[in-house]
Amino acid sequence: MFFLNCTDMFVFSECQRKHAVVRYRAISDQMFVLPCGVLLEDPTSIFNHSCHYDSWVEWFRQSSDGKIQKLPNHKTVNPAYCGNVLWFNPIRVQDSGTYTCMNREKTLCIDIFINVQTKETANCSINFRSDLRLIVENGGSIACPGKSCYSHFQTLPVKWYKNGKRVKSQKTRPGLTLEHDMISLQSAYNQDSAIYTCDYTLMDNNTRWNMRSIVKVNVTSKDSDNPPVVLDPVGEKNLEVDLGQTLELKCQVKFGFQSNASSLLWWYRQTNQKNELVQEKRFFPNKLGGETFIDNFRLEEVTEQDLYTIFVCLAQNSIGKSVGKFKLKRRRNTVLYLLTLCCAITTLLGLFVGSILAYQHWIEIVLLYRNYLAKDETVGDNKEFDAFVSYAKPDFLESDQTLLNEEQFAVEVLPQILENRYGYKLCLTERDILPGGAYTDDIVNAIRRSRRTVVILSPNYVNGPAMFELEAAVKTALEDTTIKLILIEFQFCQEPESLPRKVKKALKILPRITWKMSTSPTANKHFWKKLRFHMPVKRIKTAEERSRQTFLPSVA
Repeated sequence: MFFLNCTDMFVFSECQRKHAVVRYRAISDQMFVLPCGVLLEDPTSIFNHSCHYDSWVEWFRQSSDGKIQKLPNHKTVNPAYCGNVLWFNPIRVQDSGTYTCMNREKTLCIDIFINVQTKETANCSINFRSDLRLIVENGGSIACPGKSCYSHFQTLPVKWYKNGKRVKSQKTRPGLTLEHDMISLQSAYNQDSAIYTCDYTLMDNNTRWNMRSIVKVNVTSKDSDNPPVVLDPVGEKNLEVDLGQTLELKCQVKFGFQSNASSLLWWYRQTNQKNELVQEKRFFPNKLGGETFIDNFRLEEVTEQDLYTIFVCLAQNSIGKSVGKFKLKRRRNTVLYLLTLCCAITTLLGLFVGSILAYQHWIEIVLLYRNYLAKDETVGDNKEFDAFVSYAKPDFLESDQTLLNEEQFAVEVLPQILENRYGYKLCLTERDILPGGAYTDDIVNAIRRSRRTVVILSPNYVNGPAMFELEAAVKTALEDTTIKLILIEFQFCQEPESLPRKVKKALKILPRITWKMSTSPTANKHFWKKLRFHMPVKRIKTAEERSRQTFLPSVA
């Protein structure tokens, strides 16, 4: 405090011409608050902490000798003012006296007289506390401290304020009621934590006193019955480090709420089952549901010895404990590691790409192998033909003469490719079976003398007499396992229900190659590769070898 200068004295004198007097009585060693009423714009509020008022209000105190002292605007002194209020924490007997708050903008003043009594002077032997703890979601009540000490005086009902705002029963806060000068809470919630002020009027020897008490309410959860939980590290955590570097180990722990106990976190160095305490810290979790803390342990320089040490983070409360561990490992050579990793990735990528290419070109690979490395399976098998070709003659009255039909495909296209280009020998009915014999016997004999039977499927085939050749081929293949069947789907056809069971089964399991009707020379490029894949393994003779083989007998 300091005395007024001439300017402040003039302003104070002007203010004193229009002022009111308010009387307060308080009990010592309790929190007390004085609002500057000249700044109150809301009648339902008694104080406002807004710093907007700091430059508007000034507080003065009149000493016993009549001198006026100006109170400093400093929040670390007692009393201190913030906003429009003067806080006493706590108020003492020597704080009794007259205080003046002045609104500098309007030159308005209010004189406030405070009479601070001890409990003995007030004849108050009841012990009361100005702080209250409520358990969240539990019921409770907030009583006006010290009011029972003045029960023999005439008093008016209590008015309650929460953080300076008038408390009333309302729909927005169900479960809160005002009864018997107390606030009753059916269930306490986190937002009920606040500073509550109770005001009432007391008449003592015809003197009207404003009585005020403050209760600081803190809503907390009930004490946790669980030990702390180490969130990081979980179990044992391996860290790669470089020797000589600075390292910070972080331990993240969640402690449950405990009102009257502190929680501890220790750091140990564990070597050969021996624990050396290197750091200790206390925590006070006061949030509902507990609180999470992070504590660091710093190694100024990682040494070789640290690589054989386990660093233990141990958290403990009154219920139990939990641990997390760090184990240090020498960091691998980054260049070598990256090189090895790149080689491994490249190898895997190469295998992957190679597998895709091999899958896509599997037939070409097999054909290449068969042409140069595989054994020729036609040598010494006593077969005359590489494949017997079975097809149906189309109905020329219904067929489109502009398109290739199955007979043209069988007698023109197949020999042109398989015989002229790849050296296979086909058995065609019109060309290689002499007329005049028994048809069925000639067909069966031709199939037996062939290594493969190529069936050209079309609607005319499955619905005509050519189905006999397929039945004979299936029966012969069951008797001679060296004979295999190849199905060429020349045109889509629906298989009749009247087919024998063996033939139906054969149509389902035998390899089937689809011919595409197209004028493009590359449309059926893959068709010929698949057909060659199912044909016998046979060394392909060059054009020069075939011409020489044809020329020699004519000379002879």
